[in-house]
Amino acid sequence: MSSEIYFSNNYRDLCEQYGTGAGFQFEFSCFHCSDTWRSPFERFTTGQVAGWIGKGVSAAWNLIGGNADTISNAADGLAGQNWGTARDAAFQRAIDNAQGHFNRCARCTSYVCGRCFNADQGLCFTCAPDTAAEAAASQRRGLNDMVSERAYKAGQASGTEFDVNTPRQLVCPQCRTETHGTPFCPGCGFRLATPDKCTGCQKDVPEGSAFCPSCGTRR
Repeated sequence: MSSEIYFSNNYRDLCEQYGTGAGFQFEFSCFHCSDTWRSPFERFTTGQVAGWIGKGVSAAWNLIGGNADTISNAADGLAGQNWGTARDAAFQRAIDNAQGHFNRCARCTSYVCGRCFNADQGLCFTCAPDTAAEAAASQRRGLNDMVSERAYKAGQASGTEFDVNTPRQLVCPQCRTETHGTPFCPGCGFRLATPDKCTGCQKDVPEGSAFCPSCGTRR
């Protein structure tokens, strides 16, 4: 008996039981890169015959007004009776064939393609990443981290010019347009909650006030 290879989550059953396309085929995928390999298609002759019988008998009986259900059901029963055994045998052949396309990682036991397997160490690239690729990726991460840090500091410097004490309305109460902190609504021109400044002491003057409550300067 050939050595076993297990595929639990990384294969698809593409088999068809009935009709002219009846046959067995399985698709296996690499756990690391998800590239796929399909086993050669094997015809399921019994299923193809059942499909031909069903179509031919139905067409003939429809012409003479008869009922072809009995013969069609018999053909389907014949195909169904042999299907399970034939599929299992085809699946085992597909697995044996897949051994030449996938490698089992000794550490995580995942099956990967040849491009994602370090044959010298017997490990997949998830467990034993390519050194040159990791070095290049680390350099890029370092570059991006440095640029991000410099950009953050530049943003901090620009933040000193932003007035954080002035109240702002982010949504216009009249037309519901987003204002992004502007003193007037960009949608309808409504004056938003930006209090007047006293010409004398530069303190906020409440709306409707005739005099500055802080220094008494007339507006």
